Amino acid sequence: MPRSLAEIYLEDVTAQFKKLKELADRALARVRDEDLAATLDPEGNSVAVLVQHMAGNLRSRWTDFLTTDGEKPDRDRDAEFEVAPGFSRAGLLARWEKGWERLFATLSELTADDLGKTVYIRAEPHTVPQAIHRQMTHHAYHIGQLVLLARHHAGGGWESLSVPRGKSREHNARMFGRSGR
Repeated sequence: MPRSLAEIYLEDVTAQFKKLKELADRALARVRDEDLAATLDPEGNSVAVLVQHMAGNLRSRWTDFLTTDGEKPDRDRDAEFEVAPGFSRAGLLARWEKGWERLFATLSELTADDLGKTVYIRAEPHTVPQAIHRQMTHHAYHIGQLVLLARHHAGGGWESLSVPRGKSREHNARMFGRSGR
């Protein structure tokens, strides 16, 4: 039986979020503990702050997604932008994983009928696809920051998380050779 456009859409957004998470996880794995709270300037975010903020955002937006406002009353967004006292990599990653688990659990429960529903974020109405895209755009923005910080802290020891410079032809030859085109 052919898949519906809604099924294809929900599968794809889930796959795209998984790619974003994988990129962030790979970058996080390359950040030394002593660099987690480091910023590039006094107004900049650290890796720890980005992780706290994205985890808090995921928890807030995706808990009771269809039935409550995405900005939960118990969320302290401003505190997410300060490194929590006594933070640890393990604690940060536990919050990070819980946020992503909430997103993926909610996405897996959505149906075609849900896509036409209205949800609210800070009292602003969104269709379900608009809310999904808002989250994806927000996280792509912050994951880009996270990768930049991880790369900065790694210095000359950085290994590319995508196709390395000067390796596009090799990569394309490998990809086209594998596809049989």
